[in-house]
Amino acid sequence: MPDELVLLVNPAARAGRAVRLLSPVLDRLRQTGRPVSVITGESAADALARAREAVARRPGALVAFGGDGMVHLAVQAVAGTGVPLGIIPVGTGNDIADALGIPRRSPLAAADVVTGGEVRAFDAGRIRTAGGEEWFASVVACGFDSRVNERANRMTRPQGMARYLVAMVQELRAFTPIPFRITIDDGEVIEREAMLVAVANTRSYGAGMRVCPAARPDDGRLDLLILGAVSKAEFLRAFPRVYRGSHVDHPAVTIRRAARVTVEAPDVVAYADGERMGPLPAVCAVEPAAIRVIVPKESTL
Repeated sequence: MPDELVLLVNPAARAGRAVRLLSPVLDRLRQTGRPVSVITGESAADALARAREAVARRPGALVAFGGDGMVHLAVQAVAGTGVPLGIIPVGTGNDIADALGIPRRSPLAAADVVTGGEVRAFDAGRIRTAGGEEWFASVVACGFDSRVNERANRMTRPQGMARYLVAMVQELRAFTPIPFRITIDDGEVIEREAMLVAVANTRSYGAGMRVCPAARPDDGRLDLLILGAVSKAEFLRAFPRVYRGSHVDHPAVTIRRAARVTVEAPDVVAYADGERMGPLPAVCAVEPAAIRVIVPKESTL
């Protein structure tokens, strides 16, 4: 049905607390008179299969109701199809919504964007690892940050962001710089020990860390950031600057822009949009205008 809004819902968002927001959001969407349906799934794979089935029916939009992980899942279904993507952010970080100008603290305001916004074309990235190939919308993380993710995912306590803070402290104790080999657009090669490498389509990840503050999802390029080897004390001093984006002035930071980036390093797993992709090497490439997203009218993005 060409007018239908299909909500792809993550019942586990915010440890399940986001579900109580679903009913008022559905009421707001249905006030426009458009048909609205909801799909979930018994697993991520099942949810993706259902989302792809829905997209094949050419609805008015597939709407991700959840955090960045749910947006990542929705992008797999809509990229390259022309079906618009709506985003109602109810996760912990909501970095993708923030980068696209979508209200990330008010689900009802985001619902109003879905029904009253405009559709714009944005870039998406593709990442290929030994684990396969997927689309990504925001940032590919390799190094210290991805090892923190690996550690946090093995932990059961504490819950929420506190778990990642604990994992970060524990990982830093054992962390040593990683020898990376990075190839940019099949030409320039950078071999360097580094704390982390990020390949970004949008500016932030990890609930507001502006790792590549100049990255734009509509310029046909990816931003590459390399944080070279520094002492743990210096890393701790510099780390808070990532929330302002001022870390890019640090002498250990290198930034390049490219259409294709290959990242190689031993014993490192790549994460994209906060989701585990697989061990390096990883090949990241931008696909201009691969997704169509509903954003606020007259967005200044």
